[in-house]
Amino acid sequence: MDYQIDRDMTADEVLGDMDLSGKRVLVTGAGSGLGLETCRALAARGAYVVGAVRDTEKARLATATISATAPDAFELVELDLASLDSVRRCADMLLAAGDPFDVVICNAGVMATPEGRTKDGFETQFGVNHLGHFLLVNRIIGLLRSGSRIIMLSSMAHRMGDLDLDDPNFERRPYDPWASYGGSKTANVLFAVELDRRLRDRGVRVAAVHPGVAFGTDLVRHMREEDRVAFLKSEKDFHHRIKTMEEGAATTVWSAFVAPADEVGGRYSQDCRVVPVNDSTVTSNAGPRAYAMDPARATRLWTISEEMVGETFNP
Repeated sequence: MDYQIDRDMTADEVLGDMDLSGKRVLVTGAGSGLGLETCRALAARGAYVVGAVRDTEKARLATATISATAPDAFELVELDLASLDSVRRCADMLLAAGDPFDVVICNAGVMATPEGRTKDGFETQFGVNHLGHFLLVNRIIGLLRSGSRIIMLSSMAHRMGDLDLDDPNFERRPYDPWASYGGSKTANVLFAVELDRRLRDRGVRVAAVHPGVAFGTDLVRHMREEDRVAFLKSEKDFHHRIKTMEEGAATTVWSAFVAPADEVGGRYSQDCRVVPVNDSTVTSNAGPRAYAMDPARATRLWTISEEMVGETFNP
């Protein structure tokens, strides 16, 4: 690219006039928010986009403009990350079709949910944000071409607290929605670290991304109104500018298509740049905490995740 990347750029500005014809991309959570904007920006440049969504009928309405402008380059598939059976059905369908992917963007997620369990009995945020993606990605590894990338959307919220590897399901601790969310976002980074280690020798790189605080997404649908107001106030106090959807999708597409693979692989990026470990205890500071980048913890999470989903993977 012949321009200087700016932290406030939009996905369109980051991609510029890039031609993505011939590229195939899988995006989870494609029916709203950052996922929807990511799909739009990629399809507009010729990429074939497969959007994985929990509610296909609702998503068809939300993605109607994309389907109209790129009718032969966009499709929806059903994926409920809160159900391992649904994840397996989605993966099996993609495998049966046999069409390879150049990029997989694990964008879907839930935030600050009331205490609950997935259909398989996992704590909701850990189950949806981490385990569902862990199973999906590992099952479709064979569809990734050499040179492919996997983008895991994490969050600055991982700085709110480490993942308790001895109690990821809050079976022995009092449930706290923000501790759970922070732990699940830490899991996203740890998964990226370990998966990148396992795949880089075959030319596939994995990156973790903090998209910025883009508050207009469906991610906040579980929050009470008073919690939303308090959250927004805290972000302003921390001097974070709330991003638009167009700006929030920028780091995702930058990591997927613009940045050199060796620059982002196994690393954590935000504001269209790789950021180093920052162990300041200030929640709002940039960068990943060391516990999210720890290779030993990443390997341990992999083993725990295999036990939980009942499958062993050696990609």
